[in-house]
Amino acid sequence: MAAKPVAPLIFTFDIGTSSLRTTLVDGSGLRIEGTTAQESYRLREGADGCAELAPAVLKRAAKSCMARTLAVRRDGRGLSRVPITAVAASCFWHSLIGTDEKNRPLTPVYTWADSRCRGDAAALRTELGERAIHARTGCMVRASYWPAKLAWLYRVDRGLFSSVRRWMSPAEWLYGEFAGEAQCGLSMASGTGLLNAHTLAWDEGLLERFRISPAQLNALTEAPVEPSRAGRAFPELAGARWYPALGDGAASNLGSGATRPGLAAINVGTSAALRVMRGGPVRPFPFGLFCYRVDAARHLVGGAVSNAGNLRAWCLRQLRLDESEIEPGLEGRPLPEHGLTVMPFWSAERAPLWEEERRGSIEGFTFSTIALDILQALTEASYYRIGMIADLVVKQERAVPRFIVSGGIQHSASSLRRLANVLNQPIYPNPEPEASIRGAALYALEREGVAVAPLRLGRPVRPQPAAAAAYARERARQAAAESQ
Repeated sequence: MAAKPVAPLIFTFDIGTSSLRTTLVDGSGLRIEGTTAQESYRLREGADGCAELAPAVLKRAAKSCMARTLAVRRDGRGLSRVPITAVAASCFWHSLIGTDEKNRPLTPVYTWADSRCRGDAAALRTELGERAIHARTGCMVRASYWPAKLAWLYRVDRGLFSSVRRWMSPAEWLYGEFAGEAQCGLSMASGTGLLNAHTLAWDEGLLERFRISPAQLNALTEAPVEPSRAGRAFPELAGARWYPALGDGAASNLGSGATRPGLAAINVGTSAALRVMRGGPVRPFPFGLFCYRVDAARHLVGGAVSNAGNLRAWCLRQLRLDESEIEPGLEGRPLPEHGLTVMPFWSAERAPLWEEERRGSIEGFTFSTIALDILQALTEASYYRIGMIADLVVKQERAVPRFIVSGGIQHSASSLRRLANVLNQPIYPNPEPEASIRGAALYALEREGVAVAPLRLGRPVRPQPAAAAAYARERARQAAAESQ
């Protein structure tokens, strides 16, 4: 091991849309080198908007990663003598699974990207009044959230809907499988669209409307589970306290250090998001943005983009791009000179305009268009939408915040520079690239009474004036094209 780990150890899950990871984080907030295990998986996707994950696939990935991380601990010099006191998790927000009374899955995991309920969401907006629900829950009435998914399930398979005894997030389900008990933290609850953002309780009116009783939801708590089952398969976790999972965005802000005024977190991975963290009571926030909880004392305001790294993955898969040639190619293309206009709606889009019915398109093809043009144009189109969210967030702040960037984007210097140019703001690469993992562990350490020193930001990636001006023109042109 590179350095002697600081007690205690936090066993940490990062449950994502496209992969699951486990790792150990020590009492100083540092990931233990070599303990990270990862399993990738693919969603089952369809032209009708299906985007679901088989629970068995998720559990198999979790079990494999847990075994590999703990095996490294057993073999690591001195690491086995440092106790694992807690388990923490970051999990992709909004997704749900229905189970029977014994935690056996009756449904797949319906992910945030599943948009088969778009029509139900549209009907609910008329019935409920989206602005009123947004002000009450911090969530829009859209396909990403539970209300539309529950209405859709009731409509298309009432028998299945009626057989479900418990609705929960995938993280809660995995806790039930490995720890023997599941609980729902305020963070995960706030991403359902069923939590009242002001009272921090399940919204009784919405539960009644969607035929859900409080008994069908796990208890809201920030207290840990004392596991009764985990030690059977993994003795190292026998005495650990399992803290409720955080939504991945909340974990990312914590892990980025974007926890106070003047700082904002941007994560660009499979999807993308921009968020600021606030304390105290919820105050009005712009329509189209979200308001989710970190815990009872802190909340996030921001927006998420559905189409980001998944567009890159699509290009690699469908255009047969050679990944080793992408970065050198994009390095030599600092300006938007490809002549393409992209509507980046491969998945139903979210903030800030929530254009769920729109579909993706690429215009401007000529015989000179190459695959790298398409990748560049798709990347830029997703960054333009991050810029739209940034504009709304900045208007709410006293000063332009410093933007701390995490996620897969950090593997590409050209992408970081392009984002800085699109935003026309300096961006600070997160010194801890795995922000969600670190944030989940910090949340557990806070509750264990362990103080962790904040990260020191490095040198920013600054916008280049000529490129920033070119991207400002392209953003205006993009906005005009979308409004047609």
